[in-house]
Amino acid sequence: MRFERELKVARRVAEQAGLLALENRVRGFESELKDDHSPVTSADRANERLISELLEEAFPNDGLLGEEGATRDSRSGRRWLIDPIDGTRGFMRGIPTWGVLLALEAEGEVVVGVCNLPPLGELYSAAVGLGAYRNEASIHVASARPPSQSMICLTGFDKVAERSWGERLLPWISQFWAVRSMGGCLDAMCVASGRTEAWINLEAKAWDLAPHKIIGQEAGARFFNHDGGTSIYGGNCVLTIPSLEAEVRRFLGIPELA
Repeated sequence: MRFERELKVARRVAEQAGLLALENRVRGFESELKDDHSPVTSADRANERLISELLEEAFPNDGLLGEEGATRDSRSGRRWLIDPIDGTRGFMRGIPTWGVLLALEAEGEVVVGVCNLPPLGELYSAAVGLGAYRNEASIHVASARPPSQSMICLTGFDKVAERSWGERLLPWISQFWAVRSMGGCLDAMCVASGRTEAWINLEAKAWDLAPHKIIGQEAGARFFNHDGGTSIYGGNCVLTIPSLEAEVRRFLGIPELA
């Protein structure tokens, strides 16, 4: 099954949500802390309302799961995952690395994904079997490179000490050409578009990971969790060019693929 219509709608919805977020950034917004002590703004909530309404209009039988509480049971076996503003802290501080994330899950697999980065004017999208794109241009991961010629990104430096490999991280990343931490959605899209070679995310929810998985895979990247799984519900992930997969797996203590 091909998902051309779903991809077209998801792109349009993410574009409209991106414009609304930019407007709220200019007009001003309110913020508060959620129960997990992460921030949420009135712009996040306005975006999720808009996205939910547009998706319900286009696909009334599909389910919804949004970071800010949007939920609807599915009558089709499909569900849309929504992160209305990924990188809320950056959004609040005026750092242009936040994005609008949308993905469609069907029969347990992510089949459509969109990552709109409004401040940068870049909209990334993919659907299974249809390739990955930045705006209208096809994208692909970088060619094979050793660590000494590769740029690696890390999201969640504050979680490193909790990991069994935390004390080994600094010596290990010193072999790479460069190390960056630009924010989850931007880090992931840089791998998918060939600007960087690997991304390690230490903590994330399904709505954070779903678009990155399909966009990355359609661009030729490898996606896996820190335990070797490949689930958007795994709580973390790696997105990497194929030639670095074995190196990252060894570092994380994941058995190499046969």
